[in-house]
Formats: sequence, C-alpha cells, structure tokens
Amino acid sequence: MIAPKLHRATATTAARLLAATSALVLVGVALTACSSTAAAVAENPDYTTEPSDTFPVTIEHEYGQAVIPSEPQRIVVVGLTEQDILLELGVTPIATTEWYGEQPSAVWPWATELLGDAEPTVLSTTDGLEYEKIASLKPDLIIGTNSGMTEENYEKLAQIAPTVTNEEGAGLYFADWQDQTRTVARAVGRSAQGEALITGVEEAYAAAAAEHPEFAGLTASFSQGGPWDGNMWVYPDGLNTDFLTDLGFTITPGLEQYVPSEGGQAQIAAENMGVIDADVIVFATESPDAVQEVLQFGTTSSLSAVTGGHAVFTDEVLAGAIYFLTPLSQKYVLEKLVPRLADAVRGEAPQRTDG
Repeated sequence: MIAPKLHRATATTAARLLAATSALVLVGVALTACSSTAAAVAENPDYTTEPSDTFPVTIEHEYGQAVIPSEPQRIVVVGLTEQDILLELGVTPIATTEWYGEQPSAVWPWATELLGDAEPTVLSTTDGLEYEKIASLKPDLIIGTNSGMTEENYEKLAQIAPTVTNEEGAGLYFADWQDQTRTVARAVGRSAQGEALITGVEEAYAAAAAEHPEFAGLTASFSQGGPWDGNMWVYPDGLNTDFLTDLGFTITPGLEQYVPSEGGQAQIAAENMGVIDADVIVFATESPDAVQEVLQFGTTSSLSAVTGGHAVFTDEVLAGAIYFLTPLSQKYVLEKLVPRLADAVRGEAPQRTDG
C-alpha cells in the first residue's frame, strides 16, 4: 500500500518529517482555540452522500482514541492516500497532502471524476507537518492512517481537531488497506459503505483470478521503478503485494533477507539482482527513461524474466495506482495491469511503459 510504499521520495520525506517535528514548538492554547472555532461549520457542499452511522463516533487507534461528535465537514488529510477513500465514500476533504507526482489537488487521475470541481488545499511534508496551516483551515477531523504519524505528531494535531491514525501495531506506513478503509469510513459515519468498497475490490480480484488461471502458482516480483541510494527497492511477500497474490501469484521467496529493518522493502544491490528473477516481474517505472535506468542496473538486463518478455514496465499513473493501494486505485490496477500480466505470462511483454 502505495503507498502505499515508502516511495523513494517518501523515504526522505519521512526523515525530514521526524526531524522537523522534533524542533517545532506550538502553543497549545492557540491550537485549542482554532479547534473550538471549527465546532460550528456549514455543511460541505461537495459531499455527495449522507452518513449511515450514528454520531458521536469513537475511533481507537495507535495513540489512543478520537471522539468525533458529529458528521465532520472540514476534513484535512495528512496522510498520503486517504483522499481516495474519502472521495469514493462521497466525502470531499478540504485539504490533501502531496506525496509525489504533483497531481492537481494531490488527486490522481483515477479519482479526479469524484473530486469534481472541488479544489482542496494541498499540504506539504517537505519540512514536516504544516501545523499552523492545518490549524488555519479550522478542520473538524484530521485523518492520517497512512501518514507516518508519530506520537509527537499526533499530540500536536489532536490539539487542533479530533485526529485519526492507523490501528495499533500497523507501523508508520504500509497499514493494511482494508483496515485503513474501515477506519476512515467509520470516522465519517459510513461504515457500511466502507465494507462495500472492500467487498467490491475483493470480488473483483477473485473474478480476475478466475479469468486468468494461468497466474496461479507463478512467482512474481514487484520492484520500484529505478535504483535509489545504490539499491533497487523490492517488496517482500505481504508488503503491499496483495495486487499480485490476490491474482494467484506467489511472491518470489528469499527477499526477506535483504530487508534492513522490519516492515520495509528489500534493498537489492546491483550484484544481487538475480534474486528477484521470477516468472513475472513488475517494475513500477514512471517514464521511458526509467525503463533504461532499470535495464542498466546490475544484471537486470540478463534476468530470464527480462530476456523472455516476462517483465512489465508501468507508466507513471499505473505505478501510482499500485503504490496507493486504495480500493479506488486498485480498480484502476485491475483494469490496466491484468492484461499486461497476461502478456508477461505469455512472454509477450514489451520493454516500454505503454505496454
């Protein structure tokens, strides 16, 4: 979950976030005042659905609990991908957070139709969370289930408005997409709708797997689309690899020994690229130039998956959809990636991003 992933841009962003927040001091009284002014707000004109749950709602999470007294109207997303979930629930946030890609409103093409004419404020985490800017937006709910939120971050945000992060033990990133969807849906009073989103995606994967029995049992590797800091960053089994395993593939074994810290990607040096060879490899490339960068890294060009036409090179939007790993983005993944996986299994995948 592209996110989802610790994208190469996000890895440095996370470090900056931790450093910046340790140095930032806010006045709690001022933040509390901002929170109180947000108590009475006009209904968000961009909402397209009504809540089905009864408020107040209490959300248990990693750092305690958030009590949401009434249907939130001014939602600020401090995570990287949660805008997708909200938009599919018919709930438009007033602020999103830029991850990478510089998409308008930090909303990617698979979600723009649901955004409509709304223009959320876009926050940045380049120098840490923008607490003062967030407070100035007068939110009545802050959502960060995929934000890398630390306890220190949480305590400061919770002074502004009720703040929801991921479940206990989920880690800073890579929280289960189903759990994130349930948490976000509950926070906005749309639990049943959230379950429907999850069920829809799971059924779509099952249908795609049934249509492609040739996928079953084949090995697959998923790699970011270029080396970073001297390594290729590859995903071990269970780390945002559902989009492959739910189709019947088995993630290439042995990657775990290259994971430097629990819950992260395998970092594969140029001389070790042979360990990712598989029946199918998906490289999340984002440009034609990136394809060449991948092929020139170590022994990549000589891998049997590459020489045999079994390697998929994505374009920017498909890579983003895989990284986001939200219910909405996964529908895009199923539409665009499955035909390319079928080509790869047949040995007919071209070495270009347009498939």
